[in-house]
Amino acid sequence: MTARKAVEKVSETESIHIDGDWRAAQAGGKREILDPADATTLAVVADGGAPDADAAVAAARRAFDEGEWPRTPVAERAALLRRVADLLQRDREEIGLTESRDAGKTLEEGRIDVDDVTAAFRYFADLVAGESGGRVVDAGDPDVHSVVVHEPVGVCAMITPWNYPLLQASWKVAPALAAGNTFVIKPSEITPMTTIHLVKLLAEAGLPAGVANLVTGPGDPVGARLAEHPDVDLISFTGGLVSGTKVAQAAAPGVKKVALELGGKNPNVVFADACATEEGFDTAVDQALNAAFIHSGQVCSAGARLIIEESVRERFVSELAARAQRIRLGRGTEEGVECGPLVSAQQLAKTEAYVASALDEGAVLRSGGERPEPSDVRPADGYFYSPTVLDNCHRRMKVIREETFGPILTVETFRTEDEAVSLANDTEYGLAGGVFSADTARARRVASRLRHGTVWINDFHPYLPQAEWGGFGKSGVGRELGPHGLAEYRETKHVYENLRPAPVRWFSG
Repeated sequence: MTARKAVEKVSETESIHIDGDWRAAQAGGKREILDPADATTLAVVADGGAPDADAAVAAARRAFDEGEWPRTPVAERAALLRRVADLLQRDREEIGLTESRDAGKTLEEGRIDVDDVTAAFRYFADLVAGESGGRVVDAGDPDVHSVVVHEPVGVCAMITPWNYPLLQASWKVAPALAAGNTFVIKPSEITPMTTIHLVKLLAEAGLPAGVANLVTGPGDPVGARLAEHPDVDLISFTGGLVSGTKVAQAAAPGVKKVALELGGKNPNVVFADACATEEGFDTAVDQALNAAFIHSGQVCSAGARLIIEESVRERFVSELAARAQRIRLGRGTEEGVECGPLVSAQQLAKTEAYVASALDEGAVLRSGGERPEPSDVRPADGYFYSPTVLDNCHRRMKVIREETFGPILTVETFRTEDEAVSLANDTEYGLAGGVFSADTARARRVASRLRHGTVWINDFHPYLPQAEWGGFGKSGVGRELGPHGLAEYRETKHVYENLRPAPVRWFSG
């Protein structure tokens, strides 16, 4: 299948899915989806509004209150999730290509995303399939039967980001369905294409109409309406801090459940002993590149802050900058390309502004810091920015404090373990971090002191569907993946049954 044919297959203006039907936006709005590699139109989708959100919520409400899905046995729900996983693998090449074209990542990254999404569906299927009738609680009385059970929350609203559209959708959709909920999902208006494909696969797998609803459109008004809607029981949002704060504020009057993943400013702490051998040095440098520049740094867990021990700083940063300059930029579907474009002109401008701010505040440019020359990248008119290494950074800089979400790596130095920990924890965020050291005791000790939801030792970026994902501080509330990721989509109920009822005689009358 050629790239162009795959794109044509998913291009459509009826991208809103409500109660089993595909439709256009009620107000007739349409939106062009741009290919970030060359700024051409990739697809045209419906640009929904608040009325579309209301209709989708109403469908999800009916499906939950009156439909069969919440009352479907867990074994059957698990079987459907496994069918979805099989369909994802059937369409792996097509979905991977669409993700590459839509989000700008390499084709191999797109394929890996499909595999990770497949793993998420299979994990949550397995997690619920073996469940029984709840947790029996010993009441200390043989005439009492006491059990704690878990029930679906109800109607879930899901708002997903543009950097990992399909993956972030699966982290919400799979546990929500496993728990027996219905939902409305709003993908980013920039990258909706693979979410559209996923909803089609849910229907093909046999999910009843009204359980899965999709509204394509902007955060305001679609996302805002979902957050405040009185018939929504849970709102799950992945995105930026500013938008996430607005979601929480909109949800507060209804006291609905809220799960927020709001990004991070993630440290990568490298001790000198990790570089004591040539193999260790090569590994630490390579991992630092991966931590910062995968998907052009547009990753919530990107290791954008290199915190390096002073004694190896110059050698390490020199080699890091040299390798960064050799990263091959281009369209993600082209052979040999290692890094694609930024997702939009807005993100490109934001990256340029952060670099300019850092240089004004005294940072030293070691590599990048500009758009590549047209002769160095194809296509030449996409949203490309050279991988950038900024040395001599300090914690008061804007580029250190804020999530840049671009190919920018900052360098800070330390002399002692305590100083390294202090630097790594000096952030309002707390999503993820890494520690590189040949001293196992030290690495584990530092990892235990880091206030971040995920800490890697001698690695960066891997995650497991069976392990919780989420952050401390302003990185959000709640967790995705793992048992707690399923628990987010459930309510806990205690059922106390008196097997031998008798009068209490508390009152004499």
